[in-house]
Amino acid sequence: MKIGVNKWTMPGEWSLDEAFSAAREAGFDCIEINVGESGELTPDTSEQEARSIAARAREAGIALSSLSTGLGWAYPLTAPDPATAKKARDNTAAQIRLARWMGLDAILCVPAVVTPEVPYDVAYASAQAALRKLEPIAAENRVVIGVENVWNKFLLSPLETVRFVDEIGSPWVQVYFDVGNVLVFGYPQQWIRILGRRIKKVHVKDFKAGIGNITAFANPLQGDVPWPEVRAAFAETGYDDVVTAEVEGYRHHPRLGLRHIAEALRAAFVEQPRGYTVDCVSEGE
Repeated sequence: MKIGVNKWTMPGEWSLDEAFSAAREAGFDCIEINVGESGELTPDTSEQEARSIAARAREAGIALSSLSTGLGWAYPLTAPDPATAKKARDNTAAQIRLARWMGLDAILCVPAVVTPEVPYDVAYASAQAALRKLEPIAAENRVVIGVENVWNKFLLSPLETVRFVDEIGSPWVQVYFDVGNVLVFGYPQQWIRILGRRIKKVHVKDFKAGIGNITAFANPLQGDVPWPEVRAAFAETGYDDVVTAEVEGYRHHPRLGLRHIAEALRAAFVEQPRGYTVDCVSEGE
């Protein structure tokens, strides 16, 4: 198992080069970078620029794992406005091409956003229709669209997520599973076993169930995620790719925070679990 970190965990003012260097120095194997409306990586980034970013990561000694984006919130694939929905598809298609140019095998995709104006059943059908249009682009570029479970009031159970992906029926549309996102209404180890081989990539964060709202997210090993059970479930399903921390990190001393997060992920997923033994000496010995 490899450990990675999303650039969102780092200060926003850091350049990609700073992020690459910091991730390597903290002990991560990989870094996941993000496509935004502005900045160093956008849907309009050229092939030459994308390949240059990948080369700079290699020179820094860090691997790129996948491409994430927050554009699916501002431009949902399920938007009722046709122009917004088309922009969402165009953004996702651009993300797929960027991933290929960088030599990556997967992107993260928020498949839908359920709102008072977009009912759940309409979002389900619209999301599948959009992904079916994008599937040939993913297949041509050999990049998997990883549908992520996020707090979008959509795909609220592992059984439904399986159904959603299986109905599309393509190896190029799979699941980007976020361990911490399900703890408010489920158990990540159960999701992992039910989703099984459909999981292409993994995000990890912790969650404090006693708080139960968006402020409850925490760095790995600081909350209520049952990490030994999660690790066992991944082992059972055969997942052996990257686990990527997508967390807030430390507001102060961010490089120290990165080291702590890397150490936590290695303890949770890479190092041999450590047990405790007690030598018992009977009375009189």
